[in-house]
Amino acid sequence: MTQLPLRAQLASALGRTAATLSRVTGRGDGSVIGGRVGLILEPDLLRKLAADRKLVLVSATNGKTTTTRLITSELQELGEVATNAFGANMPAGHVSALSQSKQAPFAVLEVDEKYLPEVLDTTGASVVCLMNLSRDQMDRAAEIWLLAQKWRRALAGQDVHVVANCDDPLVTWGASTAARVTWVSCGQPWKEDSWCCPECGGPLDRKGDDWACRECTFRRPEPAWVLDDDAVIDPRRQRWVLDLSLPGRANRANAAIALAVAELFGMPVQQALPRLREVTSVAGRYTMVERDGRAMRLLLAKNPAGWLEAFEVSDPALPIILSVNAQGPDGRDTSWLWDVDYRILSGRPVYVTGERRLDLALRLDVAGVPFQLCESFAEAVTRQAPGRVDVIANYTAFQQIRAEFGRAL
Repeated sequence: MTQLPLRAQLASALGRTAATLSRVTGRGDGSVIGGRVGLILEPDLLRKLAADRKLVLVSATNGKTTTTRLITSELQELGEVATNAFGANMPAGHVSALSQSKQAPFAVLEVDEKYLPEVLDTTGASVVCLMNLSRDQMDRAAEIWLLAQKWRRALAGQDVHVVANCDDPLVTWGASTAARVTWVSCGQPWKEDSWCCPECGGPLDRKGDDWACRECTFRRPEPAWVLDDDAVIDPRRQRWVLDLSLPGRANRANAAIALAVAELFGMPVQQALPRLREVTSVAGRYTMVERDGRAMRLLLAKNPAGWLEAFEVSDPALPIILSVNAQGPDGRDTSWLWDVDYRILSGRPVYVTGERRLDLALRLDVAGVPFQLCESFAEAVTRQAPGRVDVIANYTAFQQIRAEFGRAL
């Protein structure tokens, strides 16, 4: 790779030092502060660090971190890969990730949906993955139709290959201005944000995964890759069973996207599949932790679509702890709780905690789901009998729980 200019080298080195200090002093994993320091010293540092790398950007409302991890695992078969493994998905996090692996020929970066146009323009990435768009942190990110429109404008005229989920009409609309698109059919369980055509505003007719506008020509493209239950069908119509270590339909969808990306890098499915199976936990998600005879599985859910996925993975025979905060990274507005159908929890012992536990308690009460209110996560744990427990938490609540267990990965 081309050597960085002296100023960029200094900025990168000081950023890495700041990141290290953050870790050793217990203030965080350093994935944000290191990038911020580097960008103060060299505002164009991200562009310089991205130069001469084969770079993949991954963006979606749900599944970004996991899909980034899966693609990274695949590409490590080809060489060193720089990546923001802990989900710091804005430019400071990207700078930190690239600075930590200066010589890596490949990079896979999770990107916040709102920042995708800026990061694509800055890095000149050759591949972009777009998986889903649904309501999330609307007090910060605004309407998802506006995000899809920003994607359309950013991709138009760019020399980039897009891998996109054609089952999501908003993603399809956002990706359709790209010159090259590999369409993947990987499902859209949460459809409540895409009943209207983003092109003309007319109603969408939906049958299974297929969809088409009733009033204009906008319709679902023909997919090259198809998720078929526990397998993926490739462009040559060969069926490959996904024997993943990560649970649930959502992770099989993430794997389908990852396999389509691997093929763009010349990696056949039979070479990529074993790499996908090696991924067992993603930044704490799906991790099993133990305390006083209780074995707890940690699940992350940040928005209505994410809760739907977490419920699908959760074991209905087990008690469940729910924890909700409303800090900046979560979005201050908790009205999205009313979009989640919590009746699926009926019949299970439910324990509610987190900074906004009263908001969640009211929602459960209206849904007719009995629960026990707990002042803290520790109290919720102590109320459990020895055995297995599922835990679902939104972003900052999840990070607080991880911190209690030494940031288990």
